Amino acid sequence: MSEPVMGVGTCRPPALRKFALLATALSLLGSAVWSASVLAADAPAADVVYSVESPKASKSLVLDVVHAGKRLVAVGDRGHILYSDDQGTTWTQAKVPTRQLLTSVFFVDDKHGWAVGHDAQILASEDGGVTWTKQFEDLKRESPLLDVWFQDASNGFAVGAYGALLTTTDGGKHWEDVSDRLDNEDQYHLNAITAVKDAGLFIVGEQGSMFRSADWGQTWEKLEGPYEGSLFGVIGTAQPNTLLAYGLRGNLFRSTDFGSTWEPVELKAERGALEFGLSGGTLLEDGSIVIVGNGGSVISSSDNGETFTVFNRRDRISISSVVGAGNGNLILGGQGGVRATSPNGAELGK
Repeated sequence: MSEPVMGVGTCRPPALRKFALLATALSLLGSAVWSASVLAADAPAADVVYSVESPKASKSLVLDVVHAGKRLVAVGDRGHILYSDDQGTTWTQAKVPTRQLLTSVFFVDDKHGWAVGHDAQILASEDGGVTWTKQFEDLKRESPLLDVWFQDASNGFAVGAYGALLTTTDGGKHWEDVSDRLDNEDQYHLNAITAVKDAGLFIVGEQGSMFRSADWGQTWEKLEGPYEGSLFGVIGTAQPNTLLAYGLRGNLFRSTDFGSTWEPVELKAERGALEFGLSGGTLLEDGSIVIVGNGGSVISSSDNGETFTVFNRRDRISISSVVGAGNGNLILGGQGGVRATSPNGAELGK
């Protein structure tokens, strides 16, 4: 079975992380240069345009969903940010100062979180996702940030299209462009960044590009990866130095030495090998791993990613993100918004 046309693989304009750019008619044209080494932005209050409140926001495209303590927070199309305090049963729309597509969100605790998206926007929350402020944007760049990760409430990184790597040491009051820390002459899009237990930080992106940092982002090493197609996600396991990288057509790879060597992970679906793109994943509290993707694919592992069971939802919706609901079930984000499912990704009660 061939993968549905959700993007253009590794061509430009690219199918970036979590099929994000498929949701809009926006295309990535050109590669602008950041105008300054230290970036800080606070738009005047009069210029703020808030996302439109909609009773159907929880049913529109969602690209990422995470925990802020026990609360669930989801981001997606038109600047929508939603939060739930009842394990995903009901969702409340937050007040958000943008209408741009938001691609990723990250919380370091139950209060402090950041979301990134198109126009290189970075938003921040200090109240668990109820209210948000815009920390930074670059309209001239005309390209998105695609993932964000914070070590604590002060130190964090954002990655994105055309090799963008930004960092902050003051909680986002100022962002510094440190793209030149990477050996990325071709400016491959950086789709995801994650922490690997007892090892450091890891980035994956376009054309199978991989970078790792053993000193938590100060210096980076370029790696020769196992795959030349786009990698949309990377996730550390509960095991030290062990991580999984995944991307187009069900390609999934596992490393136990912080990316020095890789082994492919075979994924068997009902009708042969899984060929749908994989776009998001989560490490659950019990150490198990769930990765999701196009075609309603939900794959799960209880052995640190050595083997996976594959479940394909009947609705075949494209899923961009997954997180534990807090009660044993899953929360999926993607086409059709956010939904609570059984532990294997099936509809509740079925």
